[in-house]
Amino acid sequence: MSKASEIGFSQRVRLEWLQEVALQVNSGTNKTDLKNFLSVKLKDKVSISGEPERGNRQKIITILLRTWMQDGSNLNPLRQDGLELLRDAIRPSIVGIHWGMVCATYPFWASVAAQVGRLLALQGTVSALQVQRRMRELLGERETVSRATRRVLRSYLDWGVLSETTTKGTYQKAPIIPLDDPAAVAWLLEAVLRSKESSKSPFMDLVQNHALFPFQFTFISVEQFLRHSPRVQGFRHGMDGDLVFANHTK
Repeated sequence: MSKASEIGFSQRVRLEWLQEVALQVNSGTNKTDLKNFLSVKLKDKVSISGEPERGNRQKIITILLRTWMQDGSNLNPLRQDGLELLRDAIRPSIVGIHWGMVCATYPFWASVAAQVGRLLALQGTVSALQVQRRMRELLGERETVSRATRRVLRSYLDWGVLSETTTKGTYQKAPIIPLDDPAAVAWLLEAVLRSKESSKSPFMDLVQNHALFPFQFTFISVEQFLRHSPRVQGFRHGMDGDLVFANHTK
């Protein structure tokens, strides 16, 4: 089973909820207290969409906790570095760090983003139906795929990386988010690298990955990337390329 086929991310999740969880984790809140906090916070904020409200809320809490709570996986070092970056991050970097951690934790999110970014590059706008169709082609003709894709797209709108057009169900890229902190850029690239099936990629393919469509950053060289990313290794691949891969250490 591919990483992206394990959907996991099946709810509409707001950026401010992830930021609140990260702040709570950074302040030392334990998992039980954080779950109780989120149950109260989200009680009146989760709409009913064909399922009991409580069920939706619990799924969102699971997504939030899995993204930023240490869980014994090989994502923990990346997660810890992301939490450290968030301590002093300003708005553009905050979006990038949460985006990266969700990509690494839920590769389905990164896969939807890659489809959106590719379509935006080709035609300037993207429709929900186009993305749903492409995700079903990748993962199978399942209603769960369409439903989860739709909710991820709604999350992109909430995060401000897509905006509505005058055509219902068709979106355009929102104002680009500049990322200027080399450490945050390198961390984001590592997060996207870890969302990939093999956790390896030609470096330039990684930098130009369509899943990074909301962001613009000053060009970072492979040497800079590796210097800021101790968990990533690289080697020369062919005459003019570099292959980078993430170590799977806990």
